[in-house]
Amino acid sequence: MFNMTSKTQSKVTEFTVQCFSDNSQNQIPLFITFLLIYLNIVLGNIAVFTCITLDSQLHTPMYIFLSNLSVLDIFSTSNILPKLLSMLFTQHKTISFNGCMTQLYFFIYFTCTEFFLLAVMAYDRYVAICHPLHYSLLMSVKHCALFLVAVWTAAALEPVLHTFFLAKLSFCSSLQVDHFFCDISPLLKLSCSDTLHVEIATYVLGAIVGLSAFTLTSSSYVFIIIAILNMQSADGRRKAFLTCASHLISVVLFYGTSLSLHVRPTSTYSPMQDTFFSLLYIILIPVLNPLIYTMKNKQFKNAFKKLTMVLYGFFRAHSKTTYN
Repeated sequence: MFNMTSKTQSKVTEFTVQCFSDNSQNQIPLFITFLLIYLNIVLGNIAVFTCITLDSQLHTPMYIFLSNLSVLDIFSTSNILPKLLSMLFTQHKTISFNGCMTQLYFFIYFTCTEFFLLAVMAYDRYVAICHPLHYSLLMSVKHCALFLVAVWTAAALEPVLHTFFLAKLSFCSSLQVDHFFCDISPLLKLSCSDTLHVEIATYVLGAIVGLSAFTLTSSSYVFIIIAILNMQSADGRRKAFLTCASHLISVVLFYGTSLSLHVRPTSTYSPMQDTFFSLLYIILIPVLNPLIYTMKNKQFKNAFKKLTMVLYGFFRAHSKTTYN
């Protein structure tokens, strides 16, 4: 996908990935741990997506955006964890140069997509609470589709320059990535080229994406809080708060881990710190999102019960047919 042109770069065909530990005795426990986590993420988010897709009562903007978040969580973890599992199981801890650049591109892509998607979800809550009479007009199916196309398309453009600049760097020192996947900071540490232009591009593009998404998200919640405080009914305030509480928790977790991971100079790169915050972003958030959005949601619980009953009836009928 990304080819090198210079003589120095053409010698770099693969990187070695640290993968937490060099101790071979730790590899199988780590493999089992991450396999269980990955299955939990995939199955949990598939359950959310399936319930929303099959239940017509959940075909509303809020749930449509939530189904996209579930798909995004599956994609973002699948970009990293399967390769990590393969390296842990085989103990062949290498990734090709093109594979590394591709992984980096999609890591940035999915991160940007989540920034934009959370901003659109915040706007949806703003319209629902602050302009309920105009909600069906402002958040129609057509508008939802346009928002989602814009989110997934705009996010795909942002990582192009990052990946292009990194692919042009010379890697003439150690080729061991001190991380468990290909990220910007550990790759910049391996380069013997001048990386100032890459760092500037990273901060400028990151600021454009982060600030635009943060501005829309934070301004939406400012108006939401003002609207909730002006409500006369305590029960109305409670219901309004509950409709956006789960999304607000998700926003805080995402922004907290993302800012801790990326908003700092490359010179302050710390492998242990980056690994910790990367694990929070790549693993903890996709694990928690299905729980955050569905645990106290009666509509979703009812949809999940219906899906469970349908699956139970299907497998019961199938087992009877098999034994007969």
